[in-house]
Amino acid sequence: MPYYIMRALILATLILPLAGCGINTIPTLDEQVKSTWSQVENQYQRRADLIPNLVETVKGYASHEQDTLTAVTEARAKVGGLQATPDLLNNPQALQQYEQAQAQLGSALQRLMVVVERYPDLKANQNFLALQSQLEGTENRISVARRDYIAAVQGYNTEIRTFPGRIWHSVLYSDLAIRETYEATTSGAEQAPQVQF
Repeated sequence: MPYYIMRALILATLILPLAGCGINTIPTLDEQVKSTWSQVENQYQRRADLIPNLVETVKGYASHEQDTLTAVTEARAKVGGLQATPDLLNNPQALQQYEQAQAQLGSALQRLMVVVERYPDLKANQNFLALQSQLEGTENRISVARRDYIAAVQGYNTEIRTFPGRIWHSVLYSDLAIRETYEATTSGAEQAPQVQF
C-alpha cells in the first residue's frame, strides 16, 4: 500500500472520532436555554395566578386603598396581554418589554405589601398569610429561575463563540443566534427600596 494512502487512512481514522465531538452541544444548549426560560415564564404565571386572590383578600380590609389595588390589577393585565411566544428569546426588544412589564408588576406588588402593613387585622388573616407566603416563595422561585436562565444563556453563548463550537455553529447551526441574557429593567434596581411607615 502506498505511503500517502496509508497516511490518509491513519489521518481519517484519527479525525473521524473527533468529528462528532461537540456536534450536538449547540442544539443541546439551545434547548436548555429554551427550557430554563420556560421555567421563568412558569414562575411568572404562578405569580399572576396568585394575584387575584391576594387582591380580593386585601380588598375586604383596605377598600379605600383602591389606587394600589388598581395598579396591581392593571400591571397584571399588562403582563397577561404580552404574548410570550417562542420567538421572544430571539427578539431582544420584545424580551426587554416583557421583562419591564414583569418588573412593573413586581413593583406594584411591593406597594401592595406596604399598604398591608397598615392593617393589623389583615396581617393576622390566615388566608392572607398563606397567600403572602406563596407569593414570597414565588418571588424566590422567579429569582432562581432567572439565575438558571442566565447560566444557560452563558453556556450557550460561550459554546458558539469558542472552539470547536464556533466551527460547528458556522457550519451547521448558523441560524442560531447569540442569546440575550436577563437584565434588570427597573431603573434603580441595583439599590434596595426604601420603605417608610
